[in-house]
Amino acid sequence: MTAATPGEPGAPAARSRTGGTAPEGADRTRGRTAMLNQLLLAAVVFVLGVLVAIGPFGGEPVLFFLGVVLVVAVTAATLVVPWGRLRYGWVAVVPAIDIVAITLMQVAAPDTVLGLLWIFPATWLAGGFGLLGLFGVIVAIAGIVSVLTALSATEVTYRTFLLPLVIVAVAATSHLNARRSDAQRMLLAKQSALLASVLARTRRQEQVVTEVLDAVDFGVVRMGTSGGVAVTNEAHGKLLQGFELDPDGIEVPAFRDDGTSPLPPDELPLERARRGEAFDDQVVWFGAEPGPRRALTITARRLIDPDGGDAGAVVVSRDVTAELSALRARDDLVASVSHELRTPLTSILGYLDLAIEDPDTPDAVRASLDVAERNAERLLRIVADILAASSSSPSSVEASLAPQLLDARDLMRGAAADALPRAAARAITIDETGLEPATAWADPLRLRQVVDNLVSNAIAYNKDGGTVFVGTTTDGTSSWILVRDTGVGISDADRSRLFQRYYKAGGERRSGTGLGLAITRDIVRAHGGELALHSAPGVGSTFIVKLPAIGPEGEER
Repeated sequence: MTAATPGEPGAPAARSRTGGTAPEGADRTRGRTAMLNQLLLAAVVFVLGVLVAIGPFGGEPVLFFLGVVLVVAVTAATLVVPWGRLRYGWVAVVPAIDIVAITLMQVAAPDTVLGLLWIFPATWLAGGFGLLGLFGVIVAIAGIVSVLTALSATEVTYRTFLLPLVIVAVAATSHLNARRSDAQRMLLAKQSALLASVLARTRRQEQVVTEVLDAVDFGVVRMGTSGGVAVTNEAHGKLLQGFELDPDGIEVPAFRDDGTSPLPPDELPLERARRGEAFDDQVVWFGAEPGPRRALTITARRLIDPDGGDAGAVVVSRDVTAELSALRARDDLVASVSHELRTPLTSILGYLDLAIEDPDTPDAVRASLDVAERNAERLLRIVADILAASSSSPSSVEASLAPQLLDARDLMRGAAADALPRAAARAITIDETGLEPATAWADPLRLRQVVDNLVSNAIAYNKDGGTVFVGTTTDGTSSWILVRDTGVGISDADRSRLFQRYYKAGGERRSGTGLGLAITRDIVRAHGGELALHSAPGVGSTFIVKLPAIGPEGEER
């Protein structure tokens, strides 16, 4: 619903200063203005009348009091006349009669300054009736003063013009002030209309945004700078419905992405957002088994105001219960199948070894058995990778670690030595000049699995005749392991998904399950480290492993 404007159907017509109809509010204002202006003049005249009555008066008392009575009578009329029912121009009759009454008082005492009372009706006419009122004041005062001067037959001096000039100047000032006041009122009216339009448009936009937010199936929370929730949509409430308090009024426990590790209250997504953190895809499980559970992935983004300051945050949550349950079921199935395959494969390898070592086995058959053994061992490694991936959540990896202080340089040298035959088959050089003493707090078996996988990838994706650079270094607090190749590099599209399980990069990948890098990253993170990647297509790739150089008790080698 919008307000009508002048000129539109239904809009109240505004009255001009000289006529026309006026709104009800303007009618009441006109009546109050006439009453107040007249009461002010009447009060001054009443005081003068009292002073004349009780003191000596050198003029004509009858004529003076006739003017006083005329002012009082007009004042009484202003109190009873319904000015709202009359045309606006009729109000000018009141100051016109006042001018006549003051003229009678001035004639009664020519040597006094009673003519100063003309200021009251003059300012009223000039200020309330525009240029027409100002012109009427000038004509009336000039005419009256001219007539009075001619009748008194006195000498014309500057005193003769002083009073009319002062009154005309005051009237002109009143007119200008009224015009300025009208302009200010018009400006305020336009600003008010503009603000009303902006407010209506803002409310419409807010309604549209609210409808859009309520239409989506993911939760949205807008938080202010103080951490309070300013806006939330219906989906957020539905996602957490029944998972904020249990039937006994106790807060439902929250768990990390593995679904079993309790999540401390200060690490809940909303608490992190209140502290000013920004994060992506934090997975939180609500509810404990065997009861109902729900998994949400939550992202927080900080907002910046136009001045560059913090303006709060937006927290977006999405239900991923079905997705994570499906992934868990897939991993369980893969782990079960892989475990069942491992036993017969081990038996096959054992019998192949026996057949190969049998001196009665012909050389031609032994060569075929060697091929079968190599493929069986490769298949066993694939099964081992699948089993590791199916149980490579951070909690399971951390539980299997037995960290100790070790020299990462020695570990890297061993991995490079084992990889030399494969590198030599493609004329690839392994450069060990970057190896420096570097103490690391890590599980030697798990860390060897990491470096073996990185070196193996550097050879597999290198160019024939290329180079693999390996290096280690430390600053006493952290240690770094570097593996760089001169191979095909990794595209931006592959880089974003490289660490996903079962993902295999483009046509350059020759073999593998797509599990190696996912397992490698999980092992590094379980040690409290990080795995970084720098790559450019056609130039090569660099993997950097960062690990703690000292143990949890601050032990140094």
